[in-house]
Amino acid sequence: MKINYVIVFVSNMKRSVNFYENVVGLPLKFETTHWTEFETEGATLALHLSEVAQTSEINTGPEPTGRCRPGFQVSNLDEFHKRMTVNNVNCNQEPKEVFGAMIAQYVDPDGMVFSVAGEMQKL
Repeated sequence: MKINYVIVFVSNMKRSVNFYENVVGLPLKFETTHWTEFETEGATLALHLSEVAQTSEINTGPEPTGRCRPGFQVSNLDEFHKRMTVNNVNCNQEPKEVFGAMIAQYVDPDGMVFSVAGEMQKL
């Protein structure tokens, strides 16, 4: 079994599409007013327009149950981090080594935290 897609509920589709396509750098598969998909090397990332307003507070404490935190992998975390910084994306965790991998955490326009790991260096 493999994960086929991940759905992220968003409050503003245009803003979120712009963020994930132009800031994060995911290739757009297709876009509608209520459902958008991005292609990745693994599962599809889908945005679904939420009918319920979410609080945009950034969660810096423990995650409540029933939530998830998407994780991406990039070939160069330093370059990715610079792009996030230039675009004023909130960074919850600067790139640091966690369990042998360099990982950073950022916050999307609706306050969802996502992790980004750099590719592991082969020794």
